Amino acid sequence: MDRTEALAIVQEFVKNQNLINHMLSVEAAMVFYAEKLGEDVHTWALTGLLHDFDWEIHPTLESHPQEGAPILRERGVPEEIVRAILSHADHTGVPRLSRMEKALYACDEITGLITAVALVRPSRSLYDLTASSVKKKWKDRAFAAGANRQEIEQAVAEFGMDLWEHVENVILAMRRIAPQLGLEGNIQSNS
Repeated sequence: MDRTEALAIVQEFVKNQNLINHMLSVEAAMVFYAEKLGEDVHTWALTGLLHDFDWEIHPTLESHPQEGAPILRERGVPEEIVRAILSHADHTGVPRLSRMEKALYACDEITGLITAVALVRPSRSLYDLTASSVKKKWKDRAFAAGANRQEIEQAVAEFGMDLWEHVENVILAMRRIAPQLGLEGNIQSNS
């Protein structure tokens, strides 16, 4: 399966641009880590891109992502990717065993918090966002209350990373696609 085919699945099942942006953010973070760790960039990227493809049609814990798995299999998505997607949700009971599965879990929730922090900054940009800015908002439990901080900490620990190093890495990854995410704000990229 190539990225064009995976993106077609996303576009078929997802209409909400914010959800698409979330999946693109997770894809970017997975690419960053695959490159950093010497893993299969293509497989890791597709895993990040597809991980929430069924959220709009299965928006409950009872159905997401387990009811989406058969759709992915029908579309020819490799079982390694399907398994990783199943493992990113604790309620499925699929344990995270591989480095890719742990990376997906660690990259999922944190991208939403990073996006929320970027959007409340005067610049509305990822280009000037730092881990310390996220850390300040992290302490405010009312801010982005849907971002489960305990789950994020658990996921990052499972992945074997320091939380704030991970946040910095995910920011760097998301900067690569800031224009696509609408998170350039009023700053031009230096890269």
